[in-house]
Amino acid sequence: MKQKHHSGLKKRVKIRKSGTVTVDKSCKNHLLSNKSKRQKKSFLGGMPVCKTRVKALRRLLPGAVPLKKTQKEEVQEAKK
Repeated sequence: MKQKHHSGLKKRVKIRKSGTVTVDKSCKNHLLSNKSKRQKKSFLGGMPVCKTRVKALRRLLPGAVPLKKTQKEEVQEAKK
């Protein structure tokens, strides 16, 4: 059976070319007149997702989130 992407998560997550996953910061949709410029300006391009959540995202979006190699794995691959 074909795996399906989680359609709700597709709308909330952006996957950059580098493989990093970003989400929009909360509290930026309404009541903006009460918030400071600094608060509204933070993370304009999206907030990066922490490494611990990437495993869950990979399960909900199969094939969309690439595996990031650690520096140790890259060095071992370069030696080969």
